[in-house]
Amino acid sequence: MLWSLLRIVFFVLAVLVLAFGADYLLQADAVMRVSFAGYEISLRPLPLAIAVLLLTLAGWLVMKALGLAVAVIRFFSGDETAISRYLDRDRERRGFQALGDGMLALAAGEGRLALIKAQRAQKYLDMPVLTQLLTAQAAEVSGDTSRAEAAYKVLLSDPRTRFVGIRGLLNQKLAEGDKDTALKLAEKAFELKPRDANLQEVLLKLQSGAADWKGARATLQAQARAGVLPKEVWRRRDAVMALQEAKVVVDETASIEAQEAAIAANKASPDLIPAAAMAARSYIAKGDRKNATRVLKKAWEARPHPDLAAAFAEIEPEESPEARVKRFRVLTAIQPQHPETQQLLAELSIAAEDFPAARRALGDLATSHPTQRALAIMAAIERGEGGDEATVRAWLSRALTAPRGPQWCCDKCQAVHSAWGPTCENCGGFDTLSWREPNETHGPSATGAELLPVIVSGPKSRADVP
Repeated sequence: MLWSLLRIVFFVLAVLVLAFGADYLLQADAVMRVSFAGYEISLRPLPLAIAVLLLTLAGWLVMKALGLAVAVIRFFSGDETAISRYLDRDRERRGFQALGDGMLALAAGEGRLALIKAQRAQKYLDMPVLTQLLTAQAAEVSGDTSRAEAAYKVLLSDPRTRFVGIRGLLNQKLAEGDKDTALKLAEKAFELKPRDANLQEVLLKLQSGAADWKGARATLQAQARAGVLPKEVWRRRDAVMALQEAKVVVDETASIEAQEAAIAANKASPDLIPAAAMAARSYIAKGDRKNATRVLKKAWEARPHPDLAAAFAEIEPEESPEARVKRFRVLTAIQPQHPETQQLLAELSIAAEDFPAARRALGDLATSHPTQRALAIMAAIERGEGGDEATVRAWLSRALTAPRGPQWCCDKCQAVHSAWGPTCENCGGFDTLSWREPNETHGPSATGAELLPVIVSGPKSRADVP
């Protein structure tokens, strides 16, 4: 709109300037005399201006005639395309001018103007690769998605622009939320350019969202080969995907394959808590208690976690509480000052009804670092030792408003999850969940399952082990 108004204003000003100029020349009294070869010509200003314009036009026509004559001579000399090249030269000049103007308009964000220039360039130039690409991008900027899609589909027919066409359609489908079609397009584009870093990231996200963990691991391998990911990051993410692949196999009730996949995931990243727990349960299902213990010990050394303790309890599901306290010394001897180790030992002692030992194991954790779980353990100790009801209720009341303690938190959006997953349900980040205390440390528990997990939940039976 503004551009059209400026053009109208410019046209009116040009007409006014020409009118005032013509009026000035008509009223001028000056005379110009030209002498040449004994002839003398006297011209007033207006006829002189007209003569100059006519001479300029005549010179331009002479140059064009000479160019055409040269083209004809070349044609008769054997150059069969000389005349066609001469005639197309002006069209190419106009076409390239329109193409350049369209690119400048596109860079300035003027989608409609760029689209007009693209149409003009398409009219003069026989270069569909450039003109269709400009048309597609200009249509996208102007919001004409159907026209952009049509232009991208035209680009698919040329091997040189097939990747650009697929990439353009992929971006459109992502904007529309059609992830199924976007996944197919991303896979096709990946076949054409497997080393494109941005495409690898998009494909990996789509495959993760579709739970295509086998394909996602192949894409991750391509990222590692291209040098996009450091080796340790690749191993960690591959372990996460292997773990999810194992879970899918479990859902399909193929236990042997699930066991192997879980063990492979744990070997790739021993500090990945869910992988260690699943690998241990796989060994338990095979009757291999030694390897199950080894896996859980190694993971506990990296980071103590309630899930590891629950899996360790499943190794001997029928043992007495006293025997369990002794067997768990394999874990509790590792990082004995860690809050998770202290709370675990206190829970085991409570189950064995050894409340003084539970109090010693918990130490001053209920006061130095009070969490819902620590305060609930303290309430259980008070009740077990015969404390009055008011004291027990006081500990439980504090537990309701105390910090929740470590949770699965997203490192990108800080969302808190009740269970570990490969992607954040809030922001979609891949492998962003870590076991730590959330930034918002206060608030009531959603389920209460984190309070005394070994005591409340108890060990699973062998029939529940995958």
